[in-house]
Amino acid sequence: MSAFSEAALEKKLSELSNSQQSVQTLSLWLIHHRKHARTIVNVWLNELKKAQVSRKLTFLYLANDVIQNSKKKGPEFTQDFAPVIVDAFKHVYRDGEEGCKKQLGRVLSIWQERAVYENNLLEQLSQVLYGEKKAKKRPYEEIRPNDEDFASQSSPAEPPQTAELIRALQELENAASGDSVLRQRISSLPAEVQDTSLLHRITDKESGERLSRLVEEACMLLADFSGRLAAEIDDRRQLTRTLTVFLQSQKDGLTQNEQKLDEYKRKLARVTQVRKELRVRLNNLPGGLYNSSK
Repeated sequence: MSAFSEAALEKKLSELSNSQQSVQTLSLWLIHHRKHARTIVNVWLNELKKAQVSRKLTFLYLANDVIQNSKKKGPEFTQDFAPVIVDAFKHVYRDGEEGCKKQLGRVLSIWQERAVYENNLLEQLSQVLYGEKKAKKRPYEEIRPNDEDFASQSSPAEPPQTAELIRALQELENAASGDSVLRQRISSLPAEVQDTSLLHRITDKESGERLSRLVEEACMLLADFSGRLAAEIDDRRQLTRTLTVFLQSQKDGLTQNEQKLDEYKRKLARVTQVRKELRVRLNNLPGGLYNSSK
């Protein structure tokens, strides 16, 4: 990949289009140069504010792609976007095209599902779009341990509670893989939006613009579904880990209870023997209190 410089980044941002390929290509370049994350974020914000209204939302799509796909490489972008992302949302929502609220809401919902940021920052973003605080589904990160603190929360002394596992399983009932309506919409996408060899059918501007709208809708639909599926994968992995800890705690509890049962059986046997011998002794005393039937 080409060397990094602010001038090179500005040029690439000026050439950024709303196509998925353009966003993903630049995203990969930025992630490759993640050691310059802070500079990248600053230039990105400046260029976002200077961009034409029709391109502002694309800058948010780029940030979304970078934030989500850079996490496995390191936390640089997640951390460096955090201080400016609320300002960016406000700017795009205020100065963006009509209808951008819906697209921003989709980005935010993906970040909420994937727990990209802490709840307080997500709440600030929600207030930018919706004003007052909205009641929302309990975030899954409150149920499952995340990667960083999994070890500390999954110690034998603090096993996950049964109620927490039930809630986690209930969360997965609405997971992306079970969304038959959305899967049907994706399977019903016209062939023209999925096959470049069919582009020769476009013979006039009107048909081209119509296909362009279909392609953009398909990109958002697939990006949204992909994000939800990725979130579901993360959640299922975390739930698997949580279940592993829970099962281990149950096995430990079973072993301890079996040991206690053996101990109390021995105690019961000793007490029963004492009772038996005590009755014999009492019956042998003058005016014995017990007879042989007792």
